[in-house]
Amino acid sequence: MTLNDVAAATGVSRATVSFVLNDDHEQRISAATRERVKQAARELGYVPHGVARALREGTSRTVVLTIDEGLEGHYSHSYVHGLDAELRAHAYVLLVRYGHHTPQTTQQLLDVIAPRAVIAFGETYLTGHELEDAGGGWRDGLAAHSALQVRHLVEHGHTRIALAVPEGGSPLAATRLKFTGQAARDLGIPVPDSFAAPQEPAACAEAVAAHLDRRPEVTAIAAFNDDVALRVLAALRDLGRRVPEDVAVIGFDDNGYGAFTTPGLTTIAIDAEAHGRLSARLALRLDTSGLLPPPARVVVRASV
Repeated sequence: MTLNDVAAATGVSRATVSFVLNDDHEQRISAATRERVKQAARELGYVPHGVARALREGTSRTVVLTIDEGLEGHYSHSYVHGLDAELRAHAYVLLVRYGHHTPQTTQQLLDVIAPRAVIAFGETYLTGHELEDAGGGWRDGLAAHSALQVRHLVEHGHTRIALAVPEGGSPLAATRLKFTGQAARDLGIPVPDSFAAPQEPAACAEAVAAHLDRRPEVTAIAAFNDDVALRVLAALRDLGRRVPEDVAVIGFDDNGYGAFTTPGLTTIAIDAEAHGRLSARLALRLDTSGLLPPPARVVVRASV
């Protein structure tokens, strides 16, 4: 179906159809005519020609999101969901690229599809501009979320804390360490040491035992994310350590599985979908009022 088909079905000019379907309200077209054109377009199954629109606008109606290896998780999945939903609401398509990306591969993509925008997931935290994130860092960005995790432990009497991170590291591990350390200093407690929690159960138990042997004063473990926290919970159980009586454990980025453990995993929940919607509007240079992400919150269960 083309604009000509819609024009023929409604008895108006092709230009009028174009004005209506492009929501051009500067043209003097009656509400009845606008509705008649839109109804005909729906019934005929008319869709705008993407290539023609790209030529007219200078870019395709595509937004690209790149997610580097090691950044996948519950937060990124929810973020993608919100980003995609907001882009679809404005007639844009989201293309997600996972894995390692180089300037050369990114340029190839730009040359082929000319996207409206390219968003690098977590870019501000990976480039040293972490306080320039849309959430303001310490307001409702990663810094604030990290501080909330530490503060909850301190409020429950824990001043000697360890940070468990993924084995092999993560692109965000250094940033989390920095934020956790700053939060500890602000709260007047010693800066937490960190250790890696392997995926293999026996190796994880060995790593947890080794750290607690080195730091017997530690009474709580803050985990990089819920996946790491669940490994630590299992390791402490295998070591015969009671949670939270001997060692408290708190997760991060609530993936839902902590509700099914014994004890239940206390964690930090973040509205990543709202962050995704905000990123979409920023990429499209649209008004962002009313889209401020809500603060992160503590999901209180039994592990603290």
